[in-house]
Parts: sequence; C-alpha cells; structure tokens
Amino acid sequence: MIIDWLITPLSYGFMQRGLIASMLVGILCAVVGCYIVLRSMAFLGDALAHGILPGVAVAYLLQINLTLGALAAGVAVALGIAFLSRQGTIKEDTAIGILFAASLSLGVLLISTIRTYAVDLTHILFGNVLGVSPADLWLMGGLVCVVLTTIILLYKEFLVISFDPVHAAALRLPANLLRHLMLVLLALTVVVSLQTVGVGLVAAMLVTPGATAYLLTRRLSEMMILAAALGAFSGIVGLYLSFYFNVASGAAVVLTATALFLLTFLLAPRKGLLWQRRRPHS
Repeated sequence: MIIDWLITPLSYGFMQRGLIASMLVGILCAVVGCYIVLRSMAFLGDALAHGILPGVAVAYLLQINLTLGALAAGVAVALGIAFLSRQGTIKEDTAIGILFAASLSLGVLLISTIRTYAVDLTHILFGNVLGVSPADLWLMGGLVCVVLTTIILLYKEFLVISFDPVHAAALRLPANLLRHLMLVLLALTVVVSLQTVGVGLVAAMLVTPGATAYLLTRRLSEMMILAAALGAFSGIVGLYLSFYFNVASGAAVVLTATALFLLTFLLAPRKGLLWQRRRPHS
C-alpha cells in the first residue's frame, strides 16, 4: 500500500518533472543558504526574491520568457547592491533596503498596469511546481549546475572572505569581486526557485534547511551536505503532500522544511532546546 502511494503519482509526467524540480531547488537553496545563515543575510535573500518582480512584469508585458526577465532583474539588483555598498558611503544592509523597496514598488507598479488577472504572475508569486515544463526543467538544471559548480570551484575562497577578511587580504584575494559573484549566485538561486516556491517563500527555503543543518554540524562542508539532503527531502515530501491533499506546492515544501527545523531545534544534540535543559541535571 505504501509502495502504491509512492509510485502512483509518478505515473504522471508533471509529477516526474515536479519531483526533479523540487529536488533541484531544495538542494540549491540549501547549499547557497548556508552562506546566508552563517553571514546573517536572510534579509538579502528576501530582497533579491522581491527584486525580480520588475523583470517578471516586463517579461510578461513583452510576452517573453518570465524566467529570463526574472534572471535579468535579479542580477541587476544584486550588482546594484554591490555597487552602492562598495563605495563605503552606506552599509550593505542600507543598500539592500533601498533597492528592495524600489524594486518591489516598481514591480507592483508594472503589474498594476496589467488589466487582466495574470495566472503566470500568480505562479511566480506563489509557485507552481506541478506546472514545470520540460523547457523550464532544462533551464533550471543548467542554472543549478552553474551555481553549484562555481561554489565547488571557489569553496575555499568563499570560505575565507566570509569568515576571515583579514586572512583574505593577506592572501590578496579579490574580495570585492568574490562578494559580487556571491550576490549573483544568490540571484540565480532565487530565479531557479521561482517556479517551485515562488517569490514569497523562496527566502524560507534559503534559510530553513541551512539553519537546521547548522544545529547538527560544526563544519561548513558538512553543513552544506546535510542542508542539501534536508532541502531535497523537504521538496519531495512537500510535493507528495501537494498532490494528495490538493494544497499549494510551495507552501507544502516550506512547511515540511519548517517542521524539520522545529524538530531539530528541540532535539538536536548539544544545541537542541530539550538537550540544553537536561544537561544541567546530568
């Protein structure tokens, strides 16, 4: 009976594509999200997620691929944040706040010019993993390969600039260039996640699996591997919940990841709430 419950949905092509897309997004968001969690940049992920709205609206008005519009807008916002904060006049969080508000407002303004209710735009806002087409899947797979390959190749460099800027300067690493590249990778991750969880929930998938893995590991490499596994698992379980209970797929994926985090928050060795409460009495 359990085997039938697992296999039956996979007889549909849209479920097969949705399952692959959910796993790709879960893994990618979790890996990139480890940097977000460790550097306390959750606001940045949310800002970039909402920053793609103008690109989506323009792409819709021009009747071109929405993902390409989102990609252009996301990269533009990421580079804009890097440019404003690089001057040293304002801090990065201030630049993020300015461009976040400006991009969101521009996106709302453009969307308000569309007189008819646009289903494609609702998919961008709330996700629709069951509507992933073969072309969408190929594009997502390509972007995932680009981001993960870059992180693997520059793992040590990203590690140094994130946690030891003084050592990075001593090694003469191009710190600004690497930070800008990390922003672009984050923007690409947001774009990949749109079809699955949507703009409103992508920040949760960037933060939650990484935060869960943080409670269970001590090294970044281990944290990334565990976060990727948790993200993929959340994507799979959330998709099955969406199929059988007829609920929004993006919300189901995020709530699954959140449930795993809460369970870990309570029970994790050394860092879990219940573990810490028991320790003084042992």
